[in-house]
Amino acid sequence: MANENQTGISEFVLLGLSTQPQHQNLFFLLFLSLYLLTLLGNLLIVLLVHLDNRLLHTPMYFFLSQLSLADLGFVSSTVPKILVNLMSPNKTISFSGCLIQMYFFLTFGNTDSFLLACMAYDRYMAICHPLHYATVMSHKRCLILACGSWILSIDDELGVFHSQLIMGCAWLWHLPSALLHTLLTSRLSFCSSWEIPYFFCDVYPLLELSCSSTSLIKVLAQTEGVVDILGPFVLIMISYMHIFCAIMKVPSAAGKRKAFSTCGSHLTIVVLFYGTISCLYFQPTSAYSAQKGTITSLLYAVVIPMLNPFIYTLRNYDIKAAIVRLWDKSRSFQRT
Repeated sequence: MANENQTGISEFVLLGLSTQPQHQNLFFLLFLSLYLLTLLGNLLIVLLVHLDNRLLHTPMYFFLSQLSLADLGFVSSTVPKILVNLMSPNKTISFSGCLIQMYFFLTFGNTDSFLLACMAYDRYMAICHPLHYATVMSHKRCLILACGSWILSIDDELGVFHSQLIMGCAWLWHLPSALLHTLLTSRLSFCSSWEIPYFFCDVYPLLELSCSSTSLIKVLAQTEGVVDILGPFVLIMISYMHIFCAIMKVPSAAGKRKAFSTCGSHLTIVVLFYGTISCLYFQPTSAYSAQKGTITSLLYAVVIPMLNPFIYTLRNYDIKAAIVRLWDKSRSFQRT
């Protein structure tokens, strides 16, 4: 621990949702059920997309598989430790473990944000520029956009959309911002309390416990929120403004409904994801409440990654058709 000589604290206690023993088994079953549903739903989407060439070479489903991978990492950065703590009387996490958890939580959360922006761009091209869609949203272009969300690589060919230059700058900030958060937090001193009123390690709960000056990290948190969260959200809104204007020009009501239906699932996820994050991070630090933060973070860190696969698959013909094709292949394989 970098600060152990200053603070004498080598671990934190994660208080979680309840400290009452009679509630622990109930919460364990709840989190385990949500986690298993999240794993099952997102793994199913990843397997379907990568085993079905039609889906793999359809940009919308390719990005959906990337979002599912990010959600798997997002929820796995927190829930396994929550389950361990719920079944153990020792609800602690080491200082280094806390920093590692915070780093991956921020990283996968940022990846989610940028992938949602990529998906909005895909819908923009499909609806507003259908004649150029196949050329612009080639598999190579989709790989570049996905890699930009994951590993910060930016290709000069991304100049086809007016917002992509801004997105490229945001990508350059993506992983360093999570690392910078972690490094700055590792230098904080914790003089008295080491109990985190949360079920995982996040920036604001740790800042509340520190007796060091946290002004720099608070400024960084607000700046990162603008770049990593508000930035992609603005790009999504710009895309959907163009989409809405294009749909309004469609003469038939059936055509409008069909165009809106292709965006419905993505819009639902955007509202859920950015709505909950905004309630938690886009507020004055003086107004931060641990209880409110716990409930809100539970929604976007655990519940939303579980809902994403169901939102996309329940009324999606292509996904259902891919499941049927995969089932037929497996049956024919068994016969042979």
